[in-house]
Amino acid sequence: MAVARTSTNGKATKLEVRNPATGEVLGTLPVHGAEDVAAAVQRARRAFDVWGSLSFKERRAHLLDLRREIVRRMGAMIDTIHGENGKPRNDAATEVLLAVTHLTHAANRAERLLKPRSVSSGLLANQRARVSYEPLGVVGVIGPWNYPLYTPMGSIAYALAAGNSVVFKPSELTPLTARLLAECAEAAIPIPDLLQVVTGFGETGSHLAKAKLDKLAFTGSPATGRRVMAAAAENLTPVLMELGGKDAMIVAADADLERAAKGAVFGALGNSGQACVAIERVYVVQGVYEPFVGKVVEHAQRLTVGSEDRAHYGAMTMERQIDIVRDHVKDALAKGARAVLGGLDSFKGRFIDPIVLTDVTSDMKVMSEETFGPVLPIVKVASVDEAVRLANSTSYGLGSAIYGKHDVERTADRLRAGMTSINSVLAFAGITNLPFGGVGDSGFGRIHGDEGLLEFTRVKSTNYELFQVPGLSMVFQDPEEQLAQTKKMIKALYGGSILDDAAGLLQRITRR
Repeated sequence: MAVARTSTNGKATKLEVRNPATGEVLGTLPVHGAEDVAAAVQRARRAFDVWGSLSFKERRAHLLDLRREIVRRMGAMIDTIHGENGKPRNDAATEVLLAVTHLTHAANRAERLLKPRSVSSGLLANQRARVSYEPLGVVGVIGPWNYPLYTPMGSIAYALAAGNSVVFKPSELTPLTARLLAECAEAAIPIPDLLQVVTGFGETGSHLAKAKLDKLAFTGSPATGRRVMAAAAENLTPVLMELGGKDAMIVAADADLERAAKGAVFGALGNSGQACVAIERVYVVQGVYEPFVGKVVEHAQRLTVGSEDRAHYGAMTMERQIDIVRDHVKDALAKGARAVLGGLDSFKGRFIDPIVLTDVTSDMKVMSEETFGPVLPIVKVASVDEAVRLANSTSYGLGSAIYGKHDVERTADRLRAGMTSINSVLAFAGITNLPFGGVGDSGFGRIHGDEGLLEFTRVKSTNYELFQVPGLSMVFQDPEEQLAQTKKMIKALYGGSILDDAAGLLQRITRR
């Protein structure tokens, strides 16, 4: 957790970082103001002038050096994430693994995807046409506390690989991980200020959003996202928004229930449920509802909660989030839900034991608002069709999951979500070729994959006239002659011909 130290005028000057499980002070960092942030962006602009002019191969070599430096400091990185976030070390280690995996993918993929490419000039056959992808310049990244390394790396790695410099504002709850990452970059890449970190509370993030950036990538809640967008709009800064989720999971009648139950428990309770893509609603077809609930309870009650290495998940990172989780559980129980595992007695300081709810209805907060805690509500439905309708009934649309054997891909296509895992949960976050992002109140834009690299580029179109051809060159012609020629061209190209008929026949034959 974070505590502000203030000056005599009540303005925060220092940020005190504490372990959420123990309250131990881990470090004190400055609160950067508007002038500090503006200066960081200026330094980043100078770094971009150097970094952006390097070849893809040169940037790749530097980014792989950064990867090696992160791996070299892996122990310190794991301890830092564990200390300021509260998650067990095994979970922190997985976060480091995913972060360097995406860094590697971005570094290796950038040249193949972003190098200039020729395209057909179509009608203008006397022209040579080319598409190129230019780096934007300075990218701002505002990161979350729940995955303080992995999530921002999804923007930072792809922005750097595309040729940009980065100014990173981490959550006030987890700035030490960000500072360690910046130290790794400083040690590995001989370009000063390529990756800078500014620290502070929401006001520092607002200063970054209002700075003269070339793009801003934000991860957080929809409410904060709207404020960030409003601030960025002052300079018409384009934004990428990865916001909240209320991810649904569907269990069909032909699902492997053991597999589905394990997936639901992991998806809902991993990282104390503090994940934008956590499973927050499960819809189960009535024929397998009772055995599925039984298996979920069986697996969930085996979990160990605590700060030690043997724990499956750890402390709630943000103290006020505990009140939200408790409010959702109280509301559900008051409206008729049944706690088949845990309940209000699951709240033990900064730790919350697993809570499994049944008999939940759509009017309960736990089914409509983002809970962001270790709570798993399970709903009985008559069919997969009903499950899809209910899954799509929210304003969110980030991730989703479905377990079953038949028609699961068709069902996945019907889910209003940016990502869907079939017979697994959350796997899309670890597949580097898959873009990550949502729809609706879950945001817009994509990180990861090719789309994540393209997100941090400016597309440029170039054409080169090889020779002049009457009717095809961009010069004035005799109007009457041009009209006649253009009409002939339209009829010859698009009015139907023997060639078109032959092509249509060939298509019909190949479809058989």
